[in-house]
Amino acid sequence: MVRVAPRALSLNAYVQAQEDQGVNTKRRVFSGVQPTGQLHIGNYLGAIKQWITGLELSENIFCIVDLHSITVPQDPVKLRRQIREVAAILLASGLDQAKCSLFVQSHVAAHCELAWILNCVASMGQLSRMTQFKAKADAAKENARVGLFTYPTLMAADILLYHTDAVPVGADQKQHVELTRDLAQQFNNTFGETFKMPAPVIPAMGARVRGLDDPTKKMSKSDPVWGHAIRMLDTPEDVVKKLKSAKTDSGSDILFDENRPGVNNLLTIYLGFRGGTRESVEAHFTGKGYGALKAEVAEAVNEGLRPIRERTNQLLQDEGELDRILRIGADRVRGEAEATMTKVRSRVGLG
Repeated sequence: MVRVAPRALSLNAYVQAQEDQGVNTKRRVFSGVQPTGQLHIGNYLGAIKQWITGLELSENIFCIVDLHSITVPQDPVKLRRQIREVAAILLASGLDQAKCSLFVQSHVAAHCELAWILNCVASMGQLSRMTQFKAKADAAKENARVGLFTYPTLMAADILLYHTDAVPVGADQKQHVELTRDLAQQFNNTFGETFKMPAPVIPAMGARVRGLDDPTKKMSKSDPVWGHAIRMLDTPEDVVKKLKSAKTDSGSDILFDENRPGVNNLLTIYLGFRGGTRESVEAHFTGKGYGALKAEVAEAVNEGLRPIRERTNQLLQDEGELDRILRIGADRVRGEAEATMTKVRSRVGLG
């Protein structure tokens, strides 16, 4: 039998489809973010701002997936610092624990336990077909970690523990959600109805921010070039310096134009922080030069990041408060995760 993969809908389309079927309760959405690299304005405009908007649309669980990050070598001191930094930035940006659940994956042991059980359900063939594993393993050759191979079953555990309805994913992760559905169905068929079937959804599209040094490429957390990205915690002075050196294009008109990626990228960043429409932004810059454009983009970015920087630094300096907030998130989801595991253990005959 040929398996038909579930079609990824936009989140709004998914919600509408649920309502059309008479499902009126808030859908549960699970999102994970790896604490590797430093969050930048591309992450903020492209994803975090959309997550904040979605807080009123769905019941949201946000997980800092630190266990996923160690599938490749990490410096322990740096990783621990980055976990806290990512948590602080997300909280400072508006992911309020009163409106969602934000927690660190390794703080809830059920993720590892369910991942092992799903490892015993998944086949070598299923995991070998994961394109991300093949791409990363080819680069690492025989030094590829076993955890990299079983990464998708841990992701499946993350999702299935919480009876998730929808998982926002990009094209590179959609295959993993399809595997999650397969494993849930295999488990249900073998041991009895246990897991909900999650749907992959396309997250609301935020600004597509490109690298300042090369606007033909997406802004990346891992790019080592100093002027490539504006980090969320960059100083105002560094923001100004990076934007002054940002690559522009030939010509003088300041217009949104995909064929002039440098100027287009700067306008996209300005629009993301200032708001308005493309037409109003273009009208604002009519008759102005690239120097004025870069200066105003820097001003807009610094004004937008200032309250986030300030709150992030407060949280990072008050370790007890940050720990308390993250503990709230972990405590909130741990009970449900353990309830799921109690059922799973009974189903498979453990304990």
